[in-house]
Amino acid sequence: MKASANQLRQALDSANPAIRFYLLHGPDESGARDLALRLARAMGPDAERIDLDGAMLKGDPGRLAAEAASLSLFGGARHIRVTALGEESHDAITILLAAEQAGNPVVAIAPTLKSSGKVVKLTLAAGNAMSFACYPPEAADADRLAAAIAGEHGLRTSGGTAGRLFAASGGDRAVLTREIEKIALYLDAAPERPTTLDDSAIDAIGADLGEAEMAQAIDAAIAGDAARLGGELARLNEAGVSPIPLMRGLVRRLMTLAELQAEVAAGAAIASVIEGPRVFFKEKAATGRALRHWTPKKLSGAIDHLRQAERAIMSSATAGQVLAEAACLAVARAGRSPR
Repeated sequence: MKASANQLRQALDSANPAIRFYLLHGPDESGARDLALRLARAMGPDAERIDLDGAMLKGDPGRLAAEAASLSLFGGARHIRVTALGEESHDAITILLAAEQAGNPVVAIAPTLKSSGKVVKLTLAAGNAMSFACYPPEAADADRLAAAIAGEHGLRTSGGTAGRLFAASGGDRAVLTREIEKIALYLDAAPERPTTLDDSAIDAIGADLGEAEMAQAIDAAIAGDAARLGGELARLNEAGVSPIPLMRGLVRRLMTLAELQAEVAAGAAIASVIEGPRVFFKEKAATGRALRHWTPKKLSGAIDHLRQAERAIMSSATAGQVLAEAACLAVARAGRSPR
């Protein structure tokens, strides 16, 4: 069936048992990935996630239905995420939708699929599936989108704050959502504790992504070059740049590496995974090197460390700049250490 944005969010947020397949297609891959995270949150923090891709399903069409019907190793919740899904997965989806049993929901991210293609048509015709087209939001929808996401986190936008958040995210829904989540945490806002968001709150936590001027510091941290990172941190400090957006930019880069590393672990070649749209062309060589020495365990530890440091910085009476710099340098040391 064709889902509206509200229908899709409600189904994902509740892990609706009547829906066994969610197809997120269209050019806004970042937005699709952010929507897919809703299902992961609905399944719970201890749920097992199985990662597949279109190439795997082409070679083994029955695997998707088998994974959807399988029990978790530890008996808990389980869900499947498929990335880079294309028309080659038509047979796999047909088997899944027709299977007698499929207790584990599947969400597929398909940035190259066309609405006129056979996979989209198959999903639209199925009563146990949802299809949603993901497109970058138009300028006219920017404020409404930012306000809607803020509302989900207990924030009421005021004045030009919705537009400011959208502009700061560069139009990236995933970045926008993460930014709003951080602000809600800072203001202790929640749907049951709504709070008005004004410009002073945004200013207080440095909600100005400005990743371009922080790119060199992020690159140094990922490369494990603590000496170069120290110089970049000093430069940013002298310029009065808040440490919060730097840490967020570093977390986003580490999360991208984690997703790419999962594909490598599943058998994909490094040369192929860095050719996708998630890697900026100027960062392909550095990303390839990073994938060779950043393990999944190290990536997970670095992300957790940075998030804990940010929460500590947001507490009152803390040495924010020192904590941020120490956290970034810890990431650089992890990137330098042997596998």
